[in-house]
Amino acid sequence: MTEKSALRREITAAVEQLDPAYIASSDEGIARHVLALPEYIAARTVLLYVAVGREIATDAIIRDALARGKTVCVPESLPQGIMVSRQITSLGELTHGRFGIPAPPDDAPEITPDALDFVLVPAMTYDRAGYRLGRGGGYYDRYLPRTHAFTAGVARERLLLDSVPREPHDAAVRRVVTEQLTMNN
Repeated sequence: MTEKSALRREITAAVEQLDPAYIASSDEGIARHVLALPEYIAARTVLLYVAVGREIATDAIIRDALARGKTVCVPESLPQGIMVSRQITSLGELTHGRFGIPAPPDDAPEITPDALDFVLVPAMTYDRAGYRLGRGGGYYDRYLPRTHAFTAGVARERLLLDSVPREPHDAAVRRVVTEQLTMNN
């Protein structure tokens, strides 16, 4: 088992132990901090992931971006590890996608990576330097080098690590947001 695989199992177990009240309050605090980021406020086109299970909730952020008139994109995972950004105009448009992740409809407009201003990057957790522990599919690892957008990652404070294992292709997000603070990288 690789170091990342072992850490994924450890984080998964830690997430399962989190109290629902803590999850709700950290989701609220994280959303509040993301919505206050100058880079988010200034962005015209955003890529926001749709949370599943005990992932950090993004519904409030998506609704805010739509209400502000931003072009809102959500990721669609395609075969062979390919990810594209597709525009949505409401959360109600989302359908059942690959891996059980809500996805935009197939006919939703694709927005190219170079058109994005802000990307909210999901992860199991982050370290203080902005490196992420993803789920291991590599979708964001392949996608992010294709955009010049400002990247922000979200993590629950209780799961934030001092360091995650890194590989040469790993790139740090520019800001990590928890329910308690935001860190520039």
